Amino acid sequence: MDWILFLVFFVLFVAMLLFADEWFWIPMPFMLTYLVRALNAM
Repeated sequence: MDWILFLVFFVLFVAMLLFADEWFWIPMPFMLTYLVRALNAM
């Protein structure tokens, strides 16, 4: 589940980076949090 959520937020991050670059940082904490959880580094 953590990998799926990471991928969802990663796609949202890239989409916002392309279309609304001043707001790209909004999904970044969620993306990084689920990446850490998926890698079991927490």
